[in-house]
Amino acid sequence: MGVTAGEEGFDRLVEPFRTELLAYCYRMLGSAHDAEDLVQDTYLRAWRAREQYDDTRSSLRTWLYRIATNACLTALEARGRRPLPSGLVAASDPLGPLVQGESAAWLQPLPDSLLDAGDPAGAVIDRSTLRLAFAAALQHLSARQRGALILRDVLRFSASEAAEILGTTAASVNSSLQRARTRVKEVGVRQEGLSEPSAAEQRAWVERYMKAFEHADVEGLKRLLTEDVLMEMPPVLNWFVGRGNYGLFMEWVFGALGTDWRLKAVAANGQPGFAAYQRVGGGYRLHTLQIFTVTAEGISRNSVFQGSEVFASFGLATGLDDQGLTGVGGRM
Repeated sequence: MGVTAGEEGFDRLVEPFRTELLAYCYRMLGSAHDAEDLVQDTYLRAWRAREQYDDTRSSLRTWLYRIATNACLTALEARGRRPLPSGLVAASDPLGPLVQGESAAWLQPLPDSLLDAGDPAGAVIDRSTLRLAFAAALQHLSARQRGALILRDVLRFSASEAAEILGTTAASVNSSLQRARTRVKEVGVRQEGLSEPSAAEQRAWVERYMKAFEHADVEGLKRLLTEDVLMEMPPVLNWFVGRGNYGLFMEWVFGALGTDWRLKAVAANGQPGFAAYQRVGGGYRLHTLQIFTVTAEGISRNSVFQGSEVFASFGLATGLDDQGLTGVGGRM
């Protein structure tokens, strides 16, 4: 029995699932831009196939996830994985030359604003399963392993439901799930769990970091870091670990790029961060987007992003005026 409601009625039925499908496609693809495109594709496919939906065989949610999964698997056939530098190459000298990666397909952050658009389903999304470290770990899995892990462990579909969504058997899903769990453990993704500070506490850590950054206070920055802090900067391949290395790199940053910056708070993947604008001439130019992992001991990771596609997904102004207040140059 298909969905027989008119166009507006169909839209009302499927719209509540849009945000959770966006989060799902992001976990599968590792790109906010690709995820938005695939959700649009999912809704177009669903509209065209609405007469084929049988509510006696599956729920509307399961049916939409199957369409979204097929769209994601098709997309992944044509695209490589989206790693972060720390999952691709060895650690670097913090004072070594910056090396641009040849691949343009890096893991991208997902703006929290895309999940806070008033969709009721947004409230049920587990933000911890969108953390950059977990999203990066998923990139080490095959497409079907990725699907099995997300559907079973994140979204809590039953084995039979996941099998229906993936178009396979429950035994195959369970096999893929076991391999996926093993691989995620091998790549060492951190499970923050109950020890993770509250969102307000995490933001407070980053606000202190922002103040130290604006004062070019390297020692102040270092005091906010864990001993094994990691910094990486796609599309640059360089990455390094350790408070001392971090401090050496930041001394280079302020020496090479100046000490006059303006910062704008952002949030992505359920994590706090900021956009950094560098003084250039009579104003400030958007330079990087920085997203932080915060533990009870301090900041343990800074993932620094560049690129027009990433900047555009956050709706960031390309520049600020001399007072660091008004966006100039339009939005990207």
